[in-house]
Amino acid sequence: MASIEKVPMLAEGYEKLTADLKALRLERPRVVDAIEEARAHGDLSENAEYHAAKERQGQIEAQIAELEDKISRAQIIDPASLSGDKIVFGATVTLLDDDDKPVKYQIVGQTEADAKKGRISYNSPLARALIGKRVEDEIEVTVPSGDRFYVVDKIEFI
Repeated sequence: MASIEKVPMLAEGYEKLTADLKALRLERPRVVDAIEEARAHGDLSENAEYHAAKERQGQIEAQIAELEDKISRAQIIDPASLSGDKIVFGATVTLLDDDDKPVKYQIVGQTEADAKKGRISYNSPLARALIGKRVEDEIEVTVPSGDRFYVVDKIEFI
């Protein structure tokens, strides 16, 4: 029997998923009503409203199934409860680039990732290169813009 892979995330990511799921469940009956209304207009073969509503219904059902799956496999991690000298999921890491300029990232779940805010997904190339490293370890990572080199300056669990 295959084991079910957990999906690590922060509490805020879990809350966002459950809020998104609730919103989709509220939209579901409105789409069914739109389908019924479009069906009442007659010939379905040339009824754009009907086809659009059916397509939206399919999208909603797929999104609901995906969210329910992620929520059921969620492993909520509180970074403040973590400690240690190795980089793990939830850690906030300060790196020094080639010019000794500090850059700061927090390793988070896919739903919380936002590179502009310094939050990178645990399965991004940089995060995969960082996990398991310690302070003063050197990292080389290939990103779309080329190879990057970093030195781990600080690991925090905040």
